[in-house]
Amino acid sequence: MQGTRTYLQLTHPEQFRAAFGDFPDLSVRRLARPAPAVYRYCYRTVGAAYHWRDRWSWSDAEIGAHLARPDIGLYVAARRGQVAGWYELRRVADDDSVEIAYFGLAPDAIGCGLGKHLLSCAVRDAWGLGAARVWLHTSTLDHPHALPNYRARGFAPYRTEGDGVDSSP
Repeated sequence: MQGTRTYLQLTHPEQFRAAFGDFPDLSVRRLARPAPAVYRYCYRTVGAAYHWRDRWSWSDAEIGAHLARPDIGLYVAARRGQVAGWYELRRVADDDSVEIAYFGLAPDAIGCGLGKHLLSCAVRDAWGLGAARVWLHTSTLDHPHALPNYRARGFAPYRTEGDGVDSSP
């Protein structure tokens, strides 16, 4: 089965409808020099259920080179010493935008309102980088609450296409 990818954007900060929650035991921070094992853990923990496989075979050197790029930022949310979620921001110089390239929650963090809080953090941080536009994409293979969360935060769709991801086992 193939998924459908939907691209969504915010073109003005006023479109953003934040939904920060009360999570006193949560810390969200940008990791300046994350170890490849941290990135791999985040990527696999969050993405395994949603067919994120394109980076599973990346070597430590490939992950390190990716994270060393000045246009990439890795942000990790932790609760009680465990990864609760993460997002990757990518600055796009061509149009002065910031893409929320990856975003998601660890399986045990789903269902407590943390998704809208973490997405609010990602959007805040993306605008904080001086973006003229913040955008992301989601797939019908992603969690069923992903698209409603993006739309509730003010994101508007601007393109839909087949994503070429095969969800067969």
